[in-house]
Amino acid sequence: MARAEPNEFDVAVIGGGLVGMAIAWGLANRGRRVVVLDEGDLAYRASRGNFALVWVQSKGGGMSDYALWTMQSSQNWPQFAEMLKSQADLDVCFAKPGGFHLLLSEREVENRANALKRLHNQPGMQAFASEILDHAQTKTMLPQIGPDVAGSSFCPHDGHVNALRLLRALHVAFHRLGGSYRANDRVEHIAPGTGEFRLHSASGEIAAGRVVVAAGLGSSRLAPMVGLDAAVRPQRGQIIVTEKVAPFMDYVVHTIRQTDEGGVMISDSIEEAGYDLSVGSEVLSVMADRAVRMFPLLGRLNVVRCWAALRVMPKDGFPIYDASQSCPGAFLATCHSGVTLAANHALVLPPLIDTGDLGPVRPFSARRFHVPTAH
Repeated sequence: MARAEPNEFDVAVIGGGLVGMAIAWGLANRGRRVVVLDEGDLAYRASRGNFALVWVQSKGGGMSDYALWTMQSSQNWPQFAEMLKSQADLDVCFAKPGGFHLLLSEREVENRANALKRLHNQPGMQAFASEILDHAQTKTMLPQIGPDVAGSSFCPHDGHVNALRLLRALHVAFHRLGGSYRANDRVEHIAPGTGEFRLHSASGEIAAGRVVVAAGLGSSRLAPMVGLDAAVRPQRGQIIVTEKVAPFMDYVVHTIRQTDEGGVMISDSIEEAGYDLSVGSEVLSVMADRAVRMFPLLGRLNVVRCWAALRVMPKDGFPIYDASQSCPGAFLATCHSGVTLAANHALVLPPLIDTGDLGPVRPFSARRFHVPTAH
């Protein structure tokens, strides 16, 4: 007879996407007994639509702490990728060649330069390399750009990964570390107790000393059960994928990415459409037009797939990491940059959760939304 799986854990992580799995893997690496409760494919998975950039430039306008947090994750990514390769025997194809934001008019160049200047002039900001390039300078690095490209911004800290392989590697490594993953196990209720939490789900009840709510858009339902506030909303993004083509991009571009397998992904869509996952030809045509203006050779490629996904967008666009004051041992982690921040979620956040002190990430507490407005 098969032995029954235990129902008592050190930590229960709710959410099996990139955020939840990175945290769960980090905690398992520290020797904790960890269970991941994943709602399954019925969930609005942001991970299924991720563009897979590890992106630094332009992050943090209005919050210098976010810019520094993003840079830290970029710096941690090589170590993270190597650890996953060692534990899971899977190469997530992480590369950091530098990234371009291509600009299609002199007005766009001017606006981009001003935005980066405001970003770098923020109080508390540490300077990191980025520069504005004209058409000729951009073309020396990206020879296939079209004549409509007026210029670009370039940052050497930007990179990309294979996001599907990343999620797979996290699952494999987590399993090998002794972690328990429960699919199709929607958490209906969290009951705080003395020194533990009781989680009621489709498969029954489990007990855990700590609980981490990392359920993406589902966090807004779960977080209040443990005295936390997940102020997030859905934001739709659409993606076009082309057939495979010979490599033509030695760098990553903000809205166009050639994968390690040769296909080209195009994503230039930010839509406030609620929970609507439909794909619209009008938006796709605008995306395709801009992409072809940037790289005319794309006009000769066949489109093999299009889809839409929902970003998990906090109220002000910045991550939320919080520890419950009313239910000690409960934590919240949510953001819209699950790939970029995966290294920090795996290497930096778990020790903080383990000790119960989120002091180093205090600027990202949801309590920032409750500061009284001065009159």
